[in-house]
Amino acid sequence: MWKSKTESDEADQTTDETGQEGMAVQAEDVIAFVGKGVEFKGTITYNGTVRIDGILDGEIHTDGTLLIGEEAVLTAKVSAGTIISKGKITGDISAKEKVRLLSPAILNGSVKSPTLSMEEGVLFNGSIEMARAEVRELSREAAIRAAAAPAQSVKRVTG
Repeated sequence: MWKSKTESDEADQTTDETGQEGMAVQAEDVIAFVGKGVEFKGTITYNGTVRIDGILDGEIHTDGTLLIGEEAVLTAKVSAGTIISKGKITGDISAKEKVRLLSPAILNGSVKSPTLSMEEGVLFNGSIEMARAEVRELSREAAIRAAAAPAQSVKRVTG
């Protein structure tokens, strides 16, 4: 945490905040950190990336990324863009992009996400809803039908 910029950059280029290769999350990207031994009760709302290694009881709301360390214990309703967990979660989680459960994660609750990955060794007790990512535009077919439909005239009623 207190390393020079050069040491920090070199250390973080090969692994992410969960210690896994692949999804690079630089230390500079983490905007808040709930450390081991810290207990928090309440609601957290943020933008960006937050890492939790302590105990949290409440709710988390973000469009950003939530990193849950191996020592973390969450009893919470979680709504995030991306959730990457190695810790214990009791509660329902919802992700707009993806949920990644890394061993030795434990999840007791429901998951709603378009993408879910789970390593061998993860304990999961709950339900999964693999909803597609939200589409905010008209589908191509609906747009074509709308354009091809004859314009309807509006009658004026006077009375």
